Amino acid sequence: MSRIWKLPIILPTWVTAKLDNQVITITWPKWSLSFKFVTDVSVKIEDTTITVKLVNENAQDHWGTTRAIIANLVTWVTEGYKKSLEINWVWYKFEIQGQKLILSVWFSHKVEKDIPQGIDVSFDEKAKNVIHISWIDKQKVGQFASQVKMIKKPEPYKWKGIKYQWEKIRRKAGKSGKK
Repeated sequence: MSRIWKLPIILPTWVTAKLDNQVITITWPKWSLSFKFVTDVSVKIEDTTITVKLVNENAQDHWGTTRAIIANLVTWVTEGYKKSLEINWVWYKFEIQGQKLILSVWFSHKVEKDIPQGIDVSFDEKAKNVIHISWIDKQKVGQFASQVKMIKKPEPYKWKGIKYQWEKIRRKAGKSGKK
């Protein structure tokens, strides 16, 4: 069984942590993230380390989850989080105009998707069919990437659609596959 939940979280330079009741706030000079944890665990901040202890012995699942979320907050504040979407088909295109993502995915109209506040959307310089969605909050990045992907889900017969860059789509044989 893993014992990661017992390890302290070490804060990098320029990162500060503040504890207020049951809310911990991780701050970097550019931005900050906060998390409200349950009363079954206690969080202690000492200089550049954060330790998470268990208060209620019956709630061990909260211990590891709280420690993991706080460690992720430290990572996201310093490095950020990024998802890449790939569009597959000859006539499918992405465009960015201001705070709108415009998709041409073979509908009778172009689909406009508002980019949420703070999220950065950019194109890949090398591959024209790849778009990068990044920000410090993993939940917001994942939510927006999922919404964009659902506009035109990838289909297994011709592989056309919008998919995550790492995603593998199993190719299905069409009608000729019965032979």
